[in-house]
Amino acid sequence: MINVTKTFLPPFDEYAAVLKRAWDKGWITNNGELVRELEEKLEQYLGVKHLLFCNNGTIALQIALKALNIKGEVITTPFSYVATTGAILWENCRPVFVDIDEKNFCIDAAKIEASITENTTAILATHVYGYACNVEAIEKIAHKYKLKVIYDGAHAFGTNYKGRSVLSYGDISTCSFHATKLFHTAEGGCIITNDDKLAETIRLYHQFGHIGDEHFCVGINGKSSELHAALGLCNLNYIDAILASRKQQWLYYKTFLQHTSLQLLEVTENSPFNYSYFPVVFETETLLLEIIAALKEKEILPRRYFYPSLNTLPYIQYQPVPVSESIAKRVLCLPLFYELGSVIQHNIVQAILKVHRQQSL
Repeated sequence: MINVTKTFLPPFDEYAAVLKRAWDKGWITNNGELVRELEEKLEQYLGVKHLLFCNNGTIALQIALKALNIKGEVITTPFSYVATTGAILWENCRPVFVDIDEKNFCIDAAKIEASITENTTAILATHVYGYACNVEAIEKIAHKYKLKVIYDGAHAFGTNYKGRSVLSYGDISTCSFHATKLFHTAEGGCIITNDDKLAETIRLYHQFGHIGDEHFCVGINGKSSELHAALGLCNLNYIDAILASRKQQWLYYKTFLQHTSLQLLEVTENSPFNYSYFPVVFETETLLLEIIAALKEKEILPRRYFYPSLNTLPYIQYQPVPVSESIAKRVLCLPLFYELGSVIQHNIVQAILKVHRQQSL
């Protein structure tokens, strides 16, 4: 069975050797040596000032909203994983959905100002599929209206813009290190900021609001373990090879699908992108479902990612965003992972082209 992704795992002996350092000390949680080492190495790799390793990317978003004291309305995207909207709701804020750019699927910065009200306190935007939002336009709007900016960079590890990691933008950026991501710690995530004072607040919130016996504020358990950090330290050694492999596979798909009527993510040589996902937008949802069925017969499982458009979730008040709703019904992410070979990619492409040609007759 070929899934949409496959977890990259380093040689077990390498992982065991790093983990043994924590094992020998008997210190496997509560900000151990490996966690602190991973944070430092990630700060260096990404070129950011403060990075806090968390137990997942969702709690990173929740802590980010809390640390910035976000209340009221939050401008956000309807085209993201449900955790983006869920974190806003969990913090008792109201998501205000702004439609997406139909070419890169990120929030359309040109439409943000029209949705700002006196109750708006922040913008929470997602770098979709690892493709960077229009960070300059968003920052300009935020400055004009005195709004905080949080970037959900769950997919954006390895994406750079103007010589900087895209995770260095905004008041806070978050990232997911879930096992499905190109850099992962099995479960995990991080919060990034370049603000010293904000970093102190984030660290307190992340560890129950206290240091030793001194309690300073309300907090939550966002800590991760040495077991997860050990995996991250190992995987970081392979990140350049992982990024190169994904780019090669991404370009393979593009070579065979770009001359069809299918819509692909528009990526140029200088685009701020890490080749994290290969989305294809089909002409109709019916065609998409036929493609899924054809691939499933070959034991290949792509993913409807992101589906549904978050403005249609049953537990929030509907807000129309037609571009997101349309794309969400027609987009499919094809398998993309380190060990994916060209033979399997060829089979995937041929199955798609066969069904697509039949529908075009």
